[in-house]
Amino acid sequence: MHNDPAALQWRPPITIIRKNALSKTPDIKTLRTIAHTLHPLVTVAEKGLSETVQQEIARALHDHELIKIRVLVGDRAERQRLVHAICEEENATLVQRIGHVAVLYRANPKPDPKLSNILRHKQTQKR
Repeated sequence: MHNDPAALQWRPPITIIRKNALSKTPDIKTLRTIAHTLHPLVTVAEKGLSETVQQEIARALHDHELIKIRVLVGDRAERQRLVHAICEEENATLVQRIGHVAVLYRANPKPDPKLSNILRHKQTQKR
């Protein structure tokens, strides 16, 4: 027990707000739920991150907002370095990485309802 009088003073409770509660961005748990049924759209093979692979990742993030990619390079540290490099290059958020598969999210200001995994998930939840 603390004998310090300042430690015993009453303090108002702290309100904890979820990270994205005030914005339109879904939280990580929701993104992981949506990504569970997705298949990897892009595979980064042993040649690494070429310009065409970067363009395909950028296109997929623009169209779908939430994507899975498969990274088939080297050891765990190399995969982690490559995934973080992709996130920085594409200004994307790493939602989850398990083994060779990573889930990336980047919000699109004007998403296409037919392509966006986020909007399609919201539409199926309303039914």
